[in-house]
Amino acid sequence: MTKLTIWVDADSCPSLVRNHAVKMGNKLGLRVVFAANKPMGSEAGDFEMAVCSCEKDAADNYIFERCEPGDLVITRDIVFADRLVEKGICTINDRGTEFTREMIKERLSSRDFDLQLAQIGLIKHHHEGYDKKKFAAFANSFDKVIHKLLKS
Repeated sequence: MTKLTIWVDADSCPSLVRNHAVKMGNKLGLRVVFAANKPMGSEAGDFEMAVCSCEKDAADNYIFERCEPGDLVITRDIVFADRLVEKGICTINDRGTEFTREMIKERLSSRDFDLQLAQIGLIKHHHEGYDKKKFAAFANSFDKVIHKLLKS
């Protein structure tokens, strides 16, 4: 039986999330792999770093080709999350949302609609900050999901 791996789509992943994944992975004896277009760090312990090319979706594709059912992927990319869920991979974002087959298509459709509205100038995209409340939601979800995966 292969050991669970925590995969982190690290390009846009907040350092709080990366550090928590490494800290918990090390504590539980799990492999933690960051994939990004440039080296990323963590002060929390040991992890592997996969530096991918700068091509669009290179880090996503690296993770997708290597992850297996029973692994956990952390990504905020909803299109990538959809691919992972279709493959049967447990996927959460940095806000603590666990993506499931039941809700991923609705989230993807909502994202596409918002993107269309932004493209025609009806809404403006703004990036929200990442605060302690969002991190707490992530940490709670991560801990539940990782323990659920370890039991199965």
